[in-house]
Amino acid sequence: MTYLLFILPALALSLYAQFKIKTTFERYSQVRSQRGITGREAAATILRRNQMGHIAIEAVPGSLSDHYDPRARAVRLSETVYGNNSLAAIGVAAHESGHAIQHHQRYGLLELRHSIVPVSNFASSASFPILLLGFIMRSPSLILAGIILFSLVVLFHVVTLPVEINASQRAVAELSAAGLVSNDEIPMVKQVLGAAALTYLAATISAVANLLYYLLIFMGGNDD
Repeated sequence: MTYLLFILPALALSLYAQFKIKTTFERYSQVRSQRGITGREAAATILRRNQMGHIAIEAVPGSLSDHYDPRARAVRLSETVYGNNSLAAIGVAAHESGHAIQHHQRYGLLELRHSIVPVSNFASSASFPILLLGFIMRSPSLILAGIILFSLVVLFHVVTLPVEINASQRAVAELSAAGLVSNDEIPMVKQVLGAAALTYLAATISAVANLLYYLLIFMGGNDD
């Protein structure tokens, strides 16, 4: 029951966030931008404006699989964004271009996120098995080790949230400054990016809720 009290609100928010991004993206995928530019064209314009014309813009399979690859220095846009001229498409393309600008300008939180990715990946795969083993064996040492590892996963989520929000802020500013969207279109682009940010907020809250629950178990076990 205690676990449900911690997790159910976070789960409900996660489900709502997934619903919100899906419906919002689909809605504004049907709204053609006034200038008729595609996601690729929006990204290319933003990158050129920031002296980053060397960054590759590539199409990748899938829907909402868009991302910026810092190792390859490439903005990768999904099939539903790359050649699409909807407000949803250019908003997402601008967001990924925002990550490229962050990387180019050595934005501090993005640098921090990149530095903890290897440790976070290991912690994500190792923390739950160690926690489970600790619970089964009633071993405070193993539980504490699992909690420490899971804390690194939480740290990654906590750092990621402002990075994503900042990329969206940069996206809106760039689209507006370049004249790629009108004043009437900006609120609609913000809705798309706001729905996407909600998924990161939900992931962060869920991770924090799990961490608090594990800490509660650990402290309760020590009291016994």
